[in-house]
Amino acid sequence: MKRKLIPSYVLHQQSGRGRLLWTDTAGIRQQKLLPGPFNSPESLLAKARLELEIASSGTATPAPSPNDAISVAEVLAAFLQHAKRHYRGDGETPTREVDEFRLVIRHVRELYGEMRAAGFGPLAIKTVRQRFVNAGWSRKTINQRVGRIVRIFKWAVGEELVPPAVHQGLAAVGGLQRGRTDAPDHDPVGPIEDAVIEATLPHLNRHARGLVEFQRLTGCRPGEACRVRRCDIDTGGAVWVYTPRRHKNSHRGKARVVAIGPKAQALLREFFVPDLDAHLFNPRLAVEEVRAARAAARKTPRWKSHLVRNAAKRVAAPKRTPGESYAVTSYAHAVKQAALKAGVAHWHPNQLRHTFATRVRKQHGLEAAQVLLGHARADVT
Repeated sequence: MKRKLIPSYVLHQQSGRGRLLWTDTAGIRQQKLLPGPFNSPESLLAKARLELEIASSGTATPAPSPNDAISVAEVLAAFLQHAKRHYRGDGETPTREVDEFRLVIRHVRELYGEMRAAGFGPLAIKTVRQRFVNAGWSRKTINQRVGRIVRIFKWAVGEELVPPAVHQGLAAVGGLQRGRTDAPDHDPVGPIEDAVIEATLPHLNRHARGLVEFQRLTGCRPGEACRVRRCDIDTGGAVWVYTPRRHKNSHRGKARVVAIGPKAQALLREFFVPDLDAHLFNPRLAVEEVRAARAAARKTPRWKSHLVRNAAKRVAAPKRTPGESYAVTSYAHAVKQAALKAGVAHWHPNQLRHTFATRVRKQHGLEAAQVLLGHARADVT
């Protein structure tokens, strides 16, 4: 008998609960009674989870989980506390990896939070992966996020929260392969045309515009550009050397230097301030400059009644105030909004690094591009 791909969700008259009816790969009629009243949030969540299990399972029906002490939700909560301590940048600042783990943890918890952690096996992780596929994420992104789930349970094995067989089972699940999955494959990140950059620049404030120009001239990563400070730059030679205090591979003990030529030097001089520890590209100063320019261009006079009304409306202690340095996400958002205003295609700051690398390789060869980008291997370049 042909397998019924879409299970039926029906009311169980005797109990008032919902149940799913479907036919498995062996042609056997299957049914499962779901927790909670029919059409309740608890019942609908269990329905969605079981449908994903059926869609991603090559067998008849998922096996029940063993009755061990610790639940999946408890493992996830314990790992998140570990991630907040482990994945940190300067001081107590968490890295973007923590946000990535938060995202996958939310999906796993919604589907399997109440399950015993010892029963979280290959079918469960395939079910979570199927949810990622249904969300329209790319194949590469899905494989990366599934890998993070495996790392969570690997850590749990090391902490003796779950038996080693759990991680072994999850590690046995292969990644999605190109052309053999419904998950799309996006084109590789490429360089951005100079005409698109030039059209975007007028719609950025002076500091965000400086970030773009600094990346174009040096090929540094967006995070390295956001964190540049005068104290991190050696200005003693004809070519300045910027040594980021924190960068992508700093936790691996690798050094990173960014060469700053004459054009980039002239650019940075426009942002120098007396405080050597201050970030050169400062969103707080950018907001102040934008407001000052807006006030200077004001046409109507400032009536006393307007000033009184504005003072009464102004929030004394706003919840969100501009920081002293750009975050990579806020920098990317500013570029996205500027591209939208300019009427050009959306582009990402990391494409500036590709533009720089393409130009350097064309003019000076692969080895020069590798050195300036800070790559350990030429195949990465």
